[in-house]
Amino acid sequence: MKADSGHRDAAQTASPSPERDETPHKVSPADLFTGFLQIGLYGFGGLAAISRHIIVDQRKWLNNQDYAALFGICQALPGGNVINVATILGDRFGGLAGSVAAVSGLFAMPLVLLLLLAAGYDQISGLPDVKAAMAGAAPAAAGLVVGTAIKMMRALKLSYMATGFSLVAFICVAMFRFPLVPTLAFLLPLCVAATFRERRR
Repeated sequence: MKADSGHRDAAQTASPSPERDETPHKVSPADLFTGFLQIGLYGFGGLAAISRHIIVDQRKWLNNQDYAALFGICQALPGGNVINVATILGDRFGGLAGSVAAVSGLFAMPLVLLLLLAAGYDQISGLPDVKAAMAGAAPAAAGLVVGTAIKMMRALKLSYMATGFSLVAFICVAMFRFPLVPTLAFLLPLCVAATFRERRR
């Protein structure tokens, strides 16, 4: 009986749990650099959508819920959202070297492309076709942002209370055009306090 119990314990230890985290145990600075290099290269019209795709779907550094939580924290911090993601994620996997690698990769390709495009755009910016192309790209970029926000909300599985705060923030910023920072400064403490109160019940 003891032998059978030992075999069962060993089998349970060896077999992966269905809820096992699929994120890698080790991500090197080189991996961080190339991953955020992709984000910077593909992130036309905004980095939020492509960063989630590469970090969660392609590289599997985080799962959906962890990424949504991290991105929510980074939105409340000063600076660009994805820059904050690169800094925090790089530090998590590689310390200071990881943060430097991630942020360097994020800025490398956009800086090169920006210099090249700025030189070319200065020559053709007055053409009607170019103006029409720029106007047409704006709705597509806005759609990417909205789509990413919906995916993040689904991953978080928000309670009714949290969904209510999200809607209030959306209405204040998108419809009434309140400044983002004062809106966050007002709503964030209320949301945190309400969350603690709800969990204590």
